[in-house]
Amino acid sequence: MTPSIEAVGLTKRFGSFTALDHLNLKVDGSKCVGFLGPNGAGKTTTLKMFTDLIFPSEGEAFINGVSVQKDRKRALSVCGDLIESPEIYPSLTPREAFQMSGALRGMRPEEVASRTTTVLEEVKMMEWADQKFGSFSKGMKQRVNIAAALLSDPEVVILDEPSTGLDPRGMAEVRSIVRGLKKGHRLIFMSSHILSEVVDVCDEVALLDRGKLLFADRLANVTQRLGGGVRAVEAEFASPLDETVLASQIGALPEVGGWSRTDANRITLQVKGGPVEQAHLLEKIASLQLGLVSFRESRSALEEVYLREISVGDA
Repeated sequence: MTPSIEAVGLTKRFGSFTALDHLNLKVDGSKCVGFLGPNGAGKTTTLKMFTDLIFPSEGEAFINGVSVQKDRKRALSVCGDLIESPEIYPSLTPREAFQMSGALRGMRPEEVASRTTTVLEEVKMMEWADQKFGSFSKGMKQRVNIAAALLSDPEVVILDEPSTGLDPRGMAEVRSIVRGLKKGHRLIFMSSHILSEVVDVCDEVALLDRGKLLFADRLANVTQRLGGGVRAVEAEFASPLDETVLASQIGALPEVGGWSRTDANRITLQVKGGPVEQAHLLEKIASLQLGLVSFRESRSALEEVYLREISVGDA
């Protein structure tokens, strides 16, 4: 079965305040979907209803087509989650904590032992499997928390702002882990308010503001919301390129609607057309042998879409 999550009219009110307002959203397949929005938009509230930590005022949440509200055990049996910042008992080691967690999930002891090794290696924490959790740095704790979410080898992984509060190194480590999870044929649904994080690891994005879904789309299509059928990509090179080379060899390509230098080694290109034209442009720039090292959707373009959509909602 293809992993999926779906919200149908999902609504949550706290007294007179509506935290989430009739969310309708379905995502499926093996990929990473960024659930994007400012603080207070309703992201964590949504994820708590998907994991049955709070009950909706209206609507339902489904995991692999099974209602979380009507059949919690079956729905969540295929799901691993990290909501807010859970704390493992500081006196326990990761191995001991996972033994307890696995038993609560009904996993066999030998299965828990095998999966403990697998998931701790996946987050690069096997070396500390028998050290007390309380002695770990915040970044190390978060890596163990992600490993705990993976213990049952879930098809669906729900992460609530997994890099929030970490230093730059910790944030980079968590993003690297999430990118690695995408290789495991899982559906990863990850809330965030950090645009660069979404660009780095996500394939699709859904934008939430004030409890309402503004849009959901493939990340590759998001920059087309700027209008004109033009999308922005960043190209990075191993060494700075001369302005004349940029203008004559790259700027003159028919897929390029314009370009600007981001810094010494990077340029932002306005690409005419859709994914096919973008793929053609990548092939052409690579063939020029100018030392291309990366080619990806522009962070600034996503930021512009984000700010425009949020400001429209505020108007």
